[in-house]
Amino acid sequence: MTAAALAGEMDLPLFTIVLEVLITKFMGETAAKLRLIFDSIQQLRGVYLFDEFDAIGSKRILANDVGEIRRVLNSFLQFIEKDESSGIIVAATNHPELLDPALFRRFDDVIDFSLPTDELIEKALRNFLSALDTSGIDWKTAVEAAGGLSYSDINRASENAAKEVILKDSKKIGTKDLLQALEERKAPLK
Repeated sequence: MTAAALAGEMDLPLFTIVLEVLITKFMGETAAKLRLIFDSIQQLRGVYLFDEFDAIGSKRILANDVGEIRRVLNSFLQFIEKDESSGIIVAATNHPELLDPALFRRFDDVIDFSLPTDELIEKALRNFLSALDTSGIDWKTAVEAAGGLSYSDINRASENAAKEVILKDSKKIGTKDLLQALEERKAPLK
């Protein structure tokens, strides 16, 4: 969401690097694909998102370290060190503790997104559901149900609740609709 907001605010295209396509089983091929990405970054100004970055950015000293991924990380570090483009490179992970410390030195900024407070949860829910009639929502109950979720999870739950309401040919969302969607987002976390 942050990369999309950056791209939107700067009127730049957003490019998401899909790591499952980048990473191959053939030695050297992943680094070659990474070089192509950095060549594109040099040529086309934009916001480049490496999501789930821990897949290639994990600490090089871990016991389960795979040699090829270590070489890919080394290549990434070299490419980013030499980068003189005017684009923005964003690397995102839900597991910063797994990342190699050298990465933190290569990026200009490191932003840690903590879970939202109750006040921010309510603001987010109201914002995400603003296109609907929310007069049927008990906000206190909804905020309690959303506790422990990230902004992204709250956004997705709100979108899912809104879709269900719209599919029922309604524009009014109630507490029950929202609670069901919030619980569905929490289910994988349990």
